[in-house]
Amino acid sequence: MDIGFIGLGVMGQPMALNLARAGAALVVWNRTPAKSEALRAAGATVATGSAEVFKRARVVILMLADAAAVDSALGRGTPDFEANVAGHTVVHMGTTSPGYSQGLEAEIRAAGGSYVEAPVSGSRKPAEAGALVAMLAGEPAAAEMVRPLLQPMCPETIICGPVPNGLLMKLSINLFLITMVTGLVEATHFADRHGLDMEQFRAVLDAGPMASNVSRVKISKLLAGDFSLEASISNVLENNRLIAEAARESHLASPLLDVCHELYGETLALGHGKSDMVAVLRAIETRTDGPRQAEVSAEQNTGQGTTPAR
Repeated sequence: MDIGFIGLGVMGQPMALNLARAGAALVVWNRTPAKSEALRAAGATVATGSAEVFKRARVVILMLADAAAVDSALGRGTPDFEANVAGHTVVHMGTTSPGYSQGLEAEIRAAGGSYVEAPVSGSRKPAEAGALVAMLAGEPAAAEMVRPLLQPMCPETIICGPVPNGLLMKLSINLFLITMVTGLVEATHFADRHGLDMEQFRAVLDAGPMASNVSRVKISKLLAGDFSLEASISNVLENNRLIAEAARESHLASPLLDVCHELYGETLALGHGKSDMVAVLRAIETRTDGPRQAEVSAEQNTGQGTTPAR
């Protein structure tokens, strides 16, 4: 069976490469053509547009940045939509709002297609290693048909029930990820500013009950000052927004998430949108240093050694 794959970004390209290397008959397309060349070299067919992918493949995987990109690839809202999706199974592996996904499923099924949510847990390195976890949701027959096709990318697949349970599960996992990594960054900042030996800090963390694959990767990046991209600040902020909206719609409190939303927004404003999420350190540093800088400025302005009385 030919498999279509649309979206060869930070996550999509390594995911598609794992499919191609596993021997899948792959037809790919990406809006930026240069990103398709690695897939061509791996034996995939590079299509001239998304419509060609649908003509050649009955199962089409979408790993796209947002709802607008998904709609564009499907031709949603145009006469091309029904021609693209009728008789096809569309596998939505990106992260969008649960409500959007429900609406998309309804339209695809009305046009004669099948739809499976399959968002993933993991960032760029797990994507490269073929070690992602997929959370599938949709009609049982469609989900079970898709499950083995995802194996080269996602050795672990969990069937979560009907749409949008896959995306709700993804948002739940991401809530934990965002707050966990932000807590690690703040702890690192605390230890560093108290003058602790940071290699000892790493050793204690790695030896203790809080250690995880995520903590080991992120602490290494923090201690090396390595903000190279795995999961970007802008992407984390978008995920944060989606989780917050889902919480509000269900009248749920999300106090830790809300603090993280502020911090990642501040990090984006500082110009780190394309850096890895550990760059949230910059917002924490700014909050630490800002009050002291203001105090020093006030002292300089008054010519006194203390902050002026209010």
